[in-house]
Amino acid sequence: MMEMTTFQQKIADLFPNIALRFNESMEKHTSFRIGGPAEVMAFPKSPAELSELLQKTKALGIVAPVLGAGTNVLAPDTGIDGLVICLKDALEGMEQLDGTHIRVFAGVTMTRAAVFAAERDLGGMEFAHGIPGTVGGGVYMNAGAYGGEIKDICESVDVMDAVGNCKTYTAEEMQFAYRHSCLEDSGGVVVSAVFKLTPKPRGEVRALMQELIGKRKASQPLELPSAGSAFKRPVGGYAAALIDQAGLKGYRVGDAAVSEKHAGFVVNLGNATAHDVQELLRQVSDIVFEKSGIRLEPEVRIW
Repeated sequence: MMEMTTFQQKIADLFPNIALRFNESMEKHTSFRIGGPAEVMAFPKSPAELSELLQKTKALGIVAPVLGAGTNVLAPDTGIDGLVICLKDALEGMEQLDGTHIRVFAGVTMTRAAVFAAERDLGGMEFAHGIPGTVGGGVYMNAGAYGGEIKDICESVDVMDAVGNCKTYTAEEMQFAYRHSCLEDSGGVVVSAVFKLTPKPRGEVRALMQELIGKRKASQPLELPSAGSAFKRPVGGYAAALIDQAGLKGYRVGDAAVSEKHAGFVVNLGNATAHDVQELLRQVSDIVFEKSGIRLEPEVRIW
């Protein structure tokens, strides 16, 4: 066993009752399957544990990035010094509040939340079935697919600030926009969200979810590691169409490549590095700009 660093020992002493892992590979926690080791990764199992983490690290001047399922994150090849807080498979729980409302905690995957709703004869969340990532990340960035978005069903969100205090935001206060919420500007960690759904026979809900999964499998490179859509939708066009029109399907840097199946996806062909992906994103953006005059911006979050 490797000897602990001074920082690792400090965190271990500070949080004896919280699940911690040391030198945890970010590759295991990102859908790109890229990233070096995090010096310490913490897995809070409850809002109280998350609050304790945020309070004590803030007091020490430690900034700890929060990770969900890592489905839109590019982690550095060199790893991350310090602490990373991971909510996936940690901050969990779902409950039906009444005939149309469910509460889902941040670490639950979007797919599991959609299935939970379907089992209770509730529709409206079908679009989320198959979206990679957690509810926390989905709310944070107003995730969407096939004409549906989190903003369409979200009624309120419990948000924890940088010092561990929790506040409930209404949907209006969340200021949802395309792949955006106010949390991206003000900070804050999603603890849970309440979704308002519509009574619908589970057979119909499941049929629609299966239809959408079929569309995903037919059009997206699900067999290869990626972070979903690599670029934001630009004003005046669609990223995938612009990349395709520029003749960039299959374009690669190292083992990072524009998908042959869907030009909007950047995939890891096996041994791609974060540097490969960043350079590919830069080159694709430049080439598309040269050919169309439209500048593509990464949707992937580069840590």
